[in-house]
Amino acid sequence: MSFGLRKEIEYLKKNLLALCTMVEENVQKAILACLSLDEKLAQKVVDDDDEIDQREVEMEEECLKILALHQPVAIDLRYLIAALKINNDLERIGDSAVNIAERVLYMVRKPMVRLPSDLMAMTETVRSMLRKCIDAFVSMDVQLAYEVWYMDDLVDETHRNNYQIVQKRVGQCPDDIDVLINFLSISRNLERIADLTTNIVEDVIYLLEGKVVRHRINGGSKSGPTVP
Repeated sequence: MSFGLRKEIEYLKKNLLALCTMVEENVQKAILACLSLDEKLAQKVVDDDDEIDQREVEMEEECLKILALHQPVAIDLRYLIAALKINNDLERIGDSAVNIAERVLYMVRKPMVRLPSDLMAMTETVRSMLRKCIDAFVSMDVQLAYEVWYMDDLVDETHRNNYQIVQKRVGQCPDDIDVLINFLSISRNLERIADLTTNIVEDVIYLLEGKVVRHRINGGSKSGPTVP
């Protein structure tokens, strides 16, 4: 690797880490706003998303510039391709955080409704997945990447349970349908964040091992190597 390419990739890594931190913070705020129905915090999540969008565009331009100027090969090329994909997934995670915040802004203006208790456990799992996926990428830790990869099934199952709970509650409490539908949207966006963190660790696994592990069998369960 030439000195110029090494320098630009290190600069890219630094900026991608900064984007990771911004996205993680916005997801944390969205989750806290959801659990506490905090209107001001939810609005801050929405307001902060513009900077995430701008950073994502700048990162993409930087990756494309490096590809064009240096024409990297082997591990450097794989890293840049992974960085492009991760950059896009981070922006989409940010969008899901905004969607959660917007649902909170709607719900705080409605009568208080008891939300299904699974929401707390689901938010903790998603928060843990996001933190670990960023750590896996930063430290290039394949074992941690696999750990996140397997956690996605738990979030999928919780979302399916939430759907069934809402379906039942709508029949019992039709007056609460607006809030319950918004709760289901929050659950769906949490599940989407989990999917996107899984995409990121799949890219980390590919980067480190050259393996494609995104395929699933048995109705959604993971197929692939056992965590070391």
